[in-house]
Amino acid sequence: MSQTAAAAVERAIEEFRAGSPLLVHDAADREGETDLIYPAAAVSPEAVSRLRNDAGGLICVALSYDVAEAFDLAYMDEIIDHPASEGHDLGYDSRSSFSLTVNHRDTYTGITDDDRSLTITELANAASAPHELDFADEFRAPGHVHLLRAAPGLLDERRGHTELGIALANAAEQAPAVVVCEMLDDQTGGALSPDDARAYAERHGFPYLEGAQIIETLD
Repeated sequence: MSQTAAAAVERAIEEFRAGSPLLVHDAADREGETDLIYPAAAVSPEAVSRLRNDAGGLICVALSYDVAEAFDLAYMDEIIDHPASEGHDLGYDSRSSFSLTVNHRDTYTGITDDDRSLTITELANAASAPHELDFADEFRAPGHVHLLRAAPGLLDERRGHTELGIALANAAEQAPAVVVCEMLDDQTGGALSPDDARAYAERHGFPYLEGAQIIETLD
């Protein structure tokens, strides 16, 4: 294991434990994207604003496999009874991690920063004790927060932002629920380059990690 990689990951884990977001680039031969990742429990309305303005991708909450199983959350392509859900030819993986979209039942429209923050933090609360509540009593679907299911084998099975985020949450002793959102480039419309993502992280004092560093250290 590289001492440099291990030290960078350990520093990032400490900041993640304290509620700081971090940036993770998966791999050039995978999605080739950098996600802004928060512990779900730390997501305030201001954090939602940063996610939609600075990142600009889809705001999702990744849940561990065990939590998704406890909440009876299937993959979306298993839920939808429509031909469009068949034949996923993804260039970066064998399947998508998407499950339901939800709002907490105490939200109004579900889309405002306050509403999405409430849904996200309540998902973190639920994930910390998944057998102590009825998921449908707390959340309704469809909604405005996209849920992702981590692979049961985590990084041994899949190495997307869903699994990388949950692995970091586990290491930071956080609830197994993290917010992931792709960072997009306003000039090109594509994914923000690793160099630009790293520069953003440095400007704001956030850790930046390559997926390979996390895999090398935590897998």
